[in-house]
Amino acid sequence: MQVNVNDLAVRGARPRWFLVTLLLPEGATTAALVEQLFGELGRACEEADVALVGGHTEVTHGLDRPVIVGTMLGEVDRDKLVTTGGAQVGDAVVMTKGVPLEGACLLARDREAELVARGVRAAVIRRAKGFLRAPGISVRPEAEIACELAPVHAMHDATEGGIATALHELAQASGVGLRLDRDRIVVLPEGAEICRALGLDPLGTLASGALLMTLAPADAAVVIHALAREGIDSHFIGQVVPADRGLTLVEGARTEPLPLFPQDEIARIFRDA
Repeated sequence: MQVNVNDLAVRGARPRWFLVTLLLPEGATTAALVEQLFGELGRACEEADVALVGGHTEVTHGLDRPVIVGTMLGEVDRDKLVTTGGAQVGDAVVMTKGVPLEGACLLARDREAELVARGVRAAVIRRAKGFLRAPGISVRPEAEIACELAPVHAMHDATEGGIATALHELAQASGVGLRLDRDRIVVLPEGAEICRALGLDPLGTLASGALLMTLAPADAAVVIHALAREGIDSHFIGQVVPADRGLTLVEGARTEPLPLFPQDEIARIFRDA
């Protein structure tokens, strides 16, 4: 549900109402399972201060586990709406937390035995398993703080395809280019070790929990300091440039195109399994 909340938060909106379609596996669904799932949904809605207002539940043939599809509705004042397509040339590009938060967590939980066999330390796997909660995949707190403090021109939450795909999407929606400092894009140590063991690029790996925003450089500095006071890491990672300069990644004296991932790196792991 956090991803649904994120989708509204990056529009400057307040999430209010949640609808759920719950598909349950035939032959493996019990009353206890249904009660557990709705209990978890209720607690998640309470934490997010949203109301579970409807949806659909059914037992479905061909599933081996429950599938939950959510739709979140919210409210925002028209003059406070933020879009992905509002980045302006000269803006600073700010990224929160690090990557790949959700990807590292998913791999640590679903591929633990393989990671251990490939030499990933148990402590790394244990920490990555907890990433959904700490530092967490919600970007709502930082989005709300930024919108309260400064005119945010564009926001986008990184998800499938990783931070690189999110940057491409933001630039394409805004009709701009980006000049990015590779050393400032924070790859969490746990994510780096897990991706390295599996031959994945962390820049293209599921990155829910990282927020991208563009705003005037002076405003970016104010927001970064405010987020730090709240214990939220954020970093200036580059600048918005004219579209004809493309999307580039600068590392020392080397400049190269920002990589484009046609599918999330995690998809390769599950496809080849």
